[in-house]
Amino acid sequence: MTPEEIRRVAMFSVHTSPLEQPGTGDAGGMNVYIAEVAKELARQNREVEIFTRATTGALPPTVELVPGVTVRHITAGPYEGLAKNDLPGQLCAFAAGVMRAGAARPEGWYDLVHSHYWLSGQVGWLAADRWRVPLVHTMHTMARVKNAALADGERPEPAGREIGEAQVVEAADLLTANTADEACQLVSLYDADPARVVVVPPGVDLEVFTPGDRYAARARLGLPQGAHVVLFVGRIQPLKAPDLLVKAARRLLDAHPDWTPDDLVVGILGGPSGTGLEHPESLATLAAELGMTAYVRFVPPADRATLAQWYRASDLVTVPSYNESFGLVAIESLACGTPVVAARVGGLPTAVGPGGVLVDGHDVDDWATTLDRLLADPGLRAELGRRAVRHARSFGWGATTERLLQAYGEACRTRTPSPIFEASLLTGVPAAVVP
Repeated sequence: MTPEEIRRVAMFSVHTSPLEQPGTGDAGGMNVYIAEVAKELARQNREVEIFTRATTGALPPTVELVPGVTVRHITAGPYEGLAKNDLPGQLCAFAAGVMRAGAARPEGWYDLVHSHYWLSGQVGWLAADRWRVPLVHTMHTMARVKNAALADGERPEPAGREIGEAQVVEAADLLTANTADEACQLVSLYDADPARVVVVPPGVDLEVFTPGDRYAARARLGLPQGAHVVLFVGRIQPLKAPDLLVKAARRLLDAHPDWTPDDLVVGILGGPSGTGLEHPESLATLAAELGMTAYVRFVPPADRATLAQWYRASDLVTVPSYNESFGLVAIESLACGTPVVAARVGGLPTAVGPGGVLVDGHDVDDWATTLDRLLADPGLRAELGRRAVRHARSFGWGATTERLLQAYGEACRTRTPSPIFEASLLTGVPAAVVP
């Protein structure tokens, strides 16, 4: 099957729905990726069904995201009270719901399964075998990568996740990596076959995230016109290291004792997630302990139009994470013309490119020095902003989806049928009892 012949794609996102607001809970860049790719596939006359776990009884069984994209809610365990680490125990229930939905379709309805994150890969493995279609899998994050660079207060990912990821890597017909660095990690850490790994960079909505008038954006957001505005966007948890920005800002104030809240604004846009849910007040407490309360503005997760205004209003956007498979926040900021200061980890060097500055490590003084240097040099920031816009133009979701369709075609060409399910077709014996 060629890319042009692929008409119907089943996407799996067990632990988080593309309908959820990015920036809180488990919703983040992966949600954006799934929603935007699905919508782009629909624009190209493909049908996409996204299977995700129902998290409230108020959700209808199906929701049309846009014409051609259906989000299907599968009941698996109690609606509320389950953390992401509890979900492996619900994969059987989720898989049963997927199989029931698939049984209502004519045989051969789906052309391909694309699973996101290892939990989805476990179910996608089963569905692809049953439906006799290729399995394409995108990790988004990997336990062995995260465990190699843990933030303070962050617990290691469990061994069960590492085992599950390794199984999905072996089962998938094709793995997509966000960057060349991630592709190398799949090979070196999970023994993936290099011939079955392709690089498909994520994208950015170039119609929403565009350069704009900084002062107009500040006026809309109620920010001081003459302030230095430094922004963090993302889930508030140790992995994302928003505390590093607050501590570095304290160093800036120590170096500039005359600065008032009209001279420096630290924006924290997002909500608690992961281990950050255990102490959701910790970042505000840290700001108070450092005398930063008047300088730090906590903003709940926002819609994309408001988010774009925050990017435009900022002098710098920081991404101090301990690990990022790519860094959608970085590319969104760059598309708005705002330079990024990011940790030199994971896919951030690729995302930031020439539109920002990378910092080695997470030393507070190093971050403060970098921020101070850039805030003192508007000419340098302007040049970085021009480079940022040019860099971001090559990361539209249309380009991502074109690369993904080529990957789908390659998976169809090289698919290895499951011996268990192929034997069941030949013998007529149900797969569950084929020896």
